[in-house]
Amino acid sequence: MARAYDLGLLEAARGGDPVAIESLLAQAQPDIRSYARMKCRATADAEDAVQETLVRVYRKVDSLRMLDSFSGWLMAIVRRECLRLARLAFGRVSLENAALENRLAWLPMDELRRDLSQCMQSLPESYREIVLLRDIEVLTIDGIAERLSLTREAVKARLHRARKLMREYLKS
Repeated sequence: MARAYDLGLLEAARGGDPVAIESLLAQAQPDIRSYARMKCRATADAEDAVQETLVRVYRKVDSLRMLDSFSGWLMAIVRRECLRLARLAFGRVSLENAALENRLAWLPMDELRRDLSQCMQSLPESYREIVLLRDIEVLTIDGIAERLSLTREAVKARLHRARKLMREYLKS
């Protein structure tokens, strides 16, 4: 799990202070690299994900609204980048998923947040909890299983079903 970052440094970076941004990126790089090595299939992809994440953080840190959510935001960027690289490597972008991603990419942020919030609320509680633990708190399957007193298989099945329901909701 990523470390807690100094809120003063985050505030200065968000305000555009180049020294603060550089310091923040230097502090975040080990966390990014560690997480990318866990999430990316290939070592080369992990290094590419690190570089792309650093660039995205540099460009987008000013849009960060809640400073205490920086670690989660950072890991979400890494996770998405690893997924993008895996899709490119294996050519597994289905037309259905590409259409959904394109639709979400062009939504204004407020509308996207509203859609995602409604999507999460539409999930049964047991599925919502799994998605929050996995994608927001970035827990491992084993960590979720331990926290909820479930088997790994049950966690994986619920996560799969939850994501399927979310895809169906967002397509409509």
